Amino acid sequence: MRVLVVEDEVLLADAIAEGLRQEALAVDIAYDGAAALERMGVNEYDVLVLDRDLPRVHGDEVCRQVVAAGWDTRILMLTVSGEIADRVSGLSLGADDYLVKPFAFAELVARVRALGRRARPASPPVLARTGISLDPGRREVFRDGHYVSLSKKEFAVLEELLRAGGTVVSTEQLLERAWDENIDPFTNVVRVAVMTLRRKLGDPPVVETVPGIGYRIP
Repeated sequence: MRVLVVEDEVLLADAIAEGLRQEALAVDIAYDGAAALERMGVNEYDVLVLDRDLPRVHGDEVCRQVVAAGWDTRILMLTVSGEIADRVSGLSLGADDYLVKPFAFAELVARVRALGRRARPASPPVLARTGISLDPGRREVFRDGHYVSLSKKEFAVLEELLRAGGTVVSTEQLLERAWDENIDPFTNVVRVAVMTLRRKLGDPPVVETVPGIGYRIP
């Protein structure tokens, strides 16, 4: 899952992003509304965590433009006001959810994950294929009933491969969805992550390489 955090309080934005990365999500940051719209025009995001009171372009206008563009991105709006009228006006702009500051980080994570599921075709809470089961909420992976310890990126790659339902996922797609915008597109991090993932999942190998295209779990 890829998330864009838009928050003009730099320390808060960085803290939210780092916390979400600890949950094996790919996260980019924008500190104002104009930068957010620029990134939205370049990258595909599952969830937009959007502060309402932003400089340059107000959060309400960012929300309007994202909705008008028809993107599948789900919007979680952040605000310091918990008044019913403010919540209603935010949702009427097209936001999918609303969270009042200060908030519990665990609640933010739960809401982001819930919105991320709505941004894609419906999938079961636990992903399972060829003896592998992955629980995104608990961040647990088992193969044939045995627990498999994975790094955050290995977990993210495996989740994308399982969500693909046996179809091929390209290297570019994995970079897009498991890493953030700072990653070098010519890096070999995907190949390395797949190599270690294969080793940790054990024999017989389940992650296939489709030469010149990408990877799949058939």
